[in-house]
Amino acid sequence: MKYSVLLFYKYIKLNDLQGLMKSQREVCEKLNLKGRTIIAEEGINSTLGGLETDINKYIEYIKIDERFKDIDFKLSNGNGPDDFPKLSVKIRPEIVSTHLGDDDIDPIKVTGEYITVDELNNWFKTNKEFYLVDMRNTFEFKVGHFANSIDSTFDRFRDLPEILKKIEHLKDKVIVTACTGGVRCEKASGVLVRAGFKHVYQLYGGMHTYMAKFPGDDFLGKLYVFDGRVTIDFLEDESKRVVVGKCDVCASPSENYVNCANLACHKHFICCKECIEKTGGQPFCSGECNKLLLQNAK
Repeated sequence: MKYSVLLFYKYIKLNDLQGLMKSQREVCEKLNLKGRTIIAEEGINSTLGGLETDINKYIEYIKIDERFKDIDFKLSNGNGPDDFPKLSVKIRPEIVSTHLGDDDIDPIKVTGEYITVDELNNWFKTNKEFYLVDMRNTFEFKVGHFANSIDSTFDRFRDLPEILKKIEHLKDKVIVTACTGGVRCEKASGVLVRAGFKHVYQLYGGMHTYMAKFPGDDFLGKLYVFDGRVTIDFLEDESKRVVVGKCDVCASPSENYVNCANLACHKHFICCKECIEKTGGQPFCSGECNKLLLQNAK
């Protein structure tokens, strides 16, 4: 049996959120899909996993709705029924948490110009001057990113306003924002436009679409995803992949994500198997966390 993971979003004014939540939950349960769907007055954002045949049926179902027929659906291979622990369909204030409050951006009105993956690939190949700003969290950036891209150094996406100071010197340059599937760049690029950046683009379809069409080109490492797979790649021959991830403990090449064994910390980080073995099979993000756990065990 072949499993697939579906990623999609759309910014669109929605009414009857309760009704939409109910219908989305019902169809997902009927098709045995698991994952996360967030519904808000500003739109919908979803990542779902299940059998490939059932994912395709879901896509056919949602396309019947005139509001969603033009959505850009992104598909990748799943590992199995444990890609997601459960189904969650919820109503939230935003489809991606920015906590911008009164400074919130409406991507329907203010956002960066779309650039396709083909256009971006051509920019890379022709050495066009542009600056690619990675709008993901730093822990995502560590394991894979576009060559020469700028790490926004976010701990979480709500840190978005901090990027303005970091790239203020690029206000007159060509900026391309990029994220996993594109949803975060809708508002992130809008923040730049509103701040006076003159040439702001956002990668349509995100890194996911770029890697699927140009595997191994310009994107180094693996793509972090928020499901049981943790990271994905589109190369058929994994030996050709450039490993950019480094163990946070010893700095050796690694793409192995774990959570700190100190539950009071529980930091998500990269740790090579050798370092895990050195601490008795439990990963620790620091010597301090290891020491604390040993003291508590006494």
